[in-house]
Amino acid sequence: MPNMPKRQFLQAGLAAALPLALWRCSSAADPVAAFSYPPRTALDLLWDQADAIERDLARTSFPARVFNVSAFAAHTGKPGDLNTARHNRAAFQSAIDACHQAGGGRVLVPAGSWPCGALTLKSNVELHVAKDALLAFHPATELYLPLVFTRWEGMELMGYQPLIYAFGAQNIGLTGEGTIDGGGSNSAWWPWKGQWKHTPWPVDDNKVQHAGRDLLMQWVEQGKAVADRVLPENFLRPPLFQVYQCKQVLVAGLTLQNSPFWVLNPVLSEDVRISRVNVVSHGPNSDGCDPESCRRVLIEHCLFDTGDDCIALKSGRNADGRRINRPVEQVLIQDCTMKAGHGGVVIGSEISGGANHIFARRLLMSSPELDRGLRIKTNALRGGLIDTVALRDIVIGEVKDVIVVNYFYEEGRDGAFLPTVRNISVHNLQVDKADRLFELRGFPEAQIGPLQLSSVRVNCQSVGVLEAVGQLDCQQVLVNGQHWRFEVETAKV
Repeated sequence: MPNMPKRQFLQAGLAAALPLALWRCSSAADPVAAFSYPPRTALDLLWDQADAIERDLARTSFPARVFNVSAFAAHTGKPGDLNTARHNRAAFQSAIDACHQAGGGRVLVPAGSWPCGALTLKSNVELHVAKDALLAFHPATELYLPLVFTRWEGMELMGYQPLIYAFGAQNIGLTGEGTIDGGGSNSAWWPWKGQWKHTPWPVDDNKVQHAGRDLLMQWVEQGKAVADRVLPENFLRPPLFQVYQCKQVLVAGLTLQNSPFWVLNPVLSEDVRISRVNVVSHGPNSDGCDPESCRRVLIEHCLFDTGDDCIALKSGRNADGRRINRPVEQVLIQDCTMKAGHGGVVIGSEISGGANHIFARRLLMSSPELDRGLRIKTNALRGGLIDTVALRDIVIGEVKDVIVVNYFYEEGRDGAFLPTVRNISVHNLQVDKADRLFELRGFPEAQIGPLQLSSVRVNCQSVGVLEAVGQLDCQQVLVNGQHWRFEVETAKV
């Protein structure tokens, strides 16, 4: 990649990749008629819907009151200090409660290191972590009790409280220029994953997630009441930030690192804005941002450098996703940078409730550790309708696979719920280095498409795999400098 600052590279890359707007001046006497524009295309109309998401998103607004956690007896300490974490959990929560009861405002975490345990945000409260402040969550599980109504890998249960949590709240914020550390490490939280990559920790088979995960999936298929889904031994790691059935949510400005599990996880929420956030977490399942069954989500000006998917859009796993039956929809991702991760923009795999009207534009992706650019992963147990997904103005420096739509994820054909993936659009995509352009694997009875590519330039070792693709329309697709069109099911360069 060019050795230049991120912003400069992004501007240079986009300048090379984006077409110039076309207009011309006429000789008409009427000044209004002096300009004429090309007729609006179907692509223009599609992206009007993306603009509407940004325009119509309901924003947060907080009163000017400030509640400094120091005034509630919170005090600084070393991140690993359990006694201070216990004390600060109560003090921080008192400040949040007082702010809420006063009608709202800002709860201020000033500069310094603040050990803590799980916190619950409430309506009209903005938790603000100031510059040079470190909010350090201690990994002792006692700090994440009592159990709360939560969702884990798309399945509802009574589980550990997410580090920062809200349920049924409206107008809430998590902001600042400081850092939030989730306490995940090779000795805390992450070993519950068990075997993972090179497994940089000793595996204790009595303290891993597998048995609990399997039991929870059984309960989901049996239709067990959520209130009764309490695991006898719980090794399911909590996300760093989860808002559940909330409205008007803002996360802005922070650095989030070392999450136990997924980092940002709004669930069944509306009008969510995530802006100028740096997510750096390389543990197992460290997805950067996972909106689940949400409506109107704006993710902008963020950096994702993760151990799993950078952004993954979800809507529930299997029977639970179909029971709740809420798609993730009206999502706009823009002006973000993706580094390491399993995928840049991902839909699935917990996608049984479906996904629609997903837009991503002006993204910069690049890393030898970035596996996929656009990835849609599902199977015949998940099912779900994925309809109207559009990406444009994307610059990828280095990636393994560029576009992936895979119906054979995990259980593959082992299920009775055929997925549908249709109306996918990719426009103005530039890829400098890739292993494969495609991994498209549908079912013969549930083919992928329509999928439209236009103004795409890719340098790759292979076109890749194309199986059960019903419709793939290509306009100005250059593969290694040569025009390429979809003609056969499997093609390689």
